[in-house]
Amino acid sequence: MNDIQIIQQKIHEIRGQRVILDYDLAELYQVTTGNLNKAVKRNIRRFPSDFMFQLTKAEFEELKNNLIFQFGISRWGGTRKLPHAFTEQGVAMLSGVLHSTIAIDMNIAIMRAFVAIRHMAASLPQPSEDIRQLRQDFEELKLDIEDILANQNDINEDTRAQLELINQSLAALQTTHKQPRRPIIGFRIPARDEKQ
Repeated sequence: MNDIQIIQQKIHEIRGQRVILDYDLAELYQVTTGNLNKAVKRNIRRFPSDFMFQLTKAEFEELKNNLIFQFGISRWGGTRKLPHAFTEQGVAMLSGVLHSTIAIDMNIAIMRAFVAIRHMAASLPQPSEDIRQLRQDFEELKLDIEDILANQNDINEDTRAQLELINQSLAALQTTHKQPRRPIIGFRIPARDEKQ
């Protein structure tokens, strides 16, 4: 694996920017993370927030969950402070802070790695018109299905209300209208009370 591939593995996307973390840079420059950060602190005006920023605890935890860090922050191991992330411009600015031959050579390799990643991202195929049309058709179909389901629910509610009204009307008819007695047709035997 060549230097550019090794460096590309150390480039992460954080806050929508491609960055390299301070401990990876220290490893590449063959210095300690503490010495790298001291050099940065001595020249802090060269590193505005769009060149370098410190990770939040949540960002650090996410990197830990993605196995980028093996250890957390502790007094007995791992990093003692939340790491700093350097953007491409921040890495370029480091070349003016670190003057060793290794740092200069590594800076050139890092710049090439950033450029290679940009070229790879630019060469990725853009969504074709067919895919865009398919997404649009899918969204329209989804909206149509939601409308149909909403209408079906409305019909069901209306139908339920009408059936309830019919049931109430039938119940009212049964209680208010009793069948009148029909006259008896045919021969009738008078009852004993009627004979006298």
